[in-house]
Amino acid sequence: MRRPPTNRYRTVARSARLFRSFLLEQTDPERFYTDVANDTIALITRHEPLGGRTVLDVGAGQEQFGRRFVDHGARYLAVDLERESMSPGPDNGAVVGRGEQLPFPDGFADIVMSNNVMEHVTEPDAVADEMLRVVRPGGLLFISYTVWASPWGGHETSPWHLLGGQYARRRYQRKNGHEPKNRFGETMYAASAARGLRWAKSQHDAELIEAAPRYHPDWADPLLRVPGLREVLSWNLMLVLRRR
Repeated sequence: MRRPPTNRYRTVARSARLFRSFLLEQTDPERFYTDVANDTIALITRHEPLGGRTVLDVGAGQEQFGRRFVDHGARYLAVDLERESMSPGPDNGAVVGRGEQLPFPDGFADIVMSNNVMEHVTEPDAVADEMLRVVRPGGLLFISYTVWASPWGGHETSPWHLLGGQYARRRYQRKNGHEPKNRFGETMYAASAARGLRWAKSQHDAELIEAAPRYHPDWADPLLRVPGLREVLSWNLMLVLRRR
């Protein structure tokens, strides 16, 4: 695996700033999604510039994603199962499609990315395979997802998911009078860091150029080398691959 860029971006200050933003997801979604979009852009542009690039966002980023990527000179295209789930923003494209069977030819995009999608599909390897297929040779694949055994693995049912996904789902329903948005076994599954790393390292058509616990400072990267510990402490796994 190539060494990541030497310029420091993943610092303690950046982690603290993102954590403060996460606390505002419900009350100030504009700030939250803009901050996450800006963070995604910063992580990608450490490896690949956005100017003039076609960016395919699998799992349909919020409007803030499309807006910020276009601000950086990219052509942005969102993909999701349901058109009403997509808010790509003005001057951006939106296509209905499944991650397991993307409606694009081989090598279609310069950059293909997904943010917090793999924990919502039954076959994350199949989605990742498709994403890699539609990246042009020399292009970039960016995948980031929440690890199930981490503190936020159950999303709004956390931390009770650590006692079992179905238990956490039932508990949420009893307490709130309705099902959670992220329903274990239906719209959310137990994604692991080990599986994502195994998939990334096994690709013959791509080189893994960066793997990291996304929201941690860069000095926490060795966590990914420790089985078990990485499932609990990595929180969100980031994989960046270069298509050969």
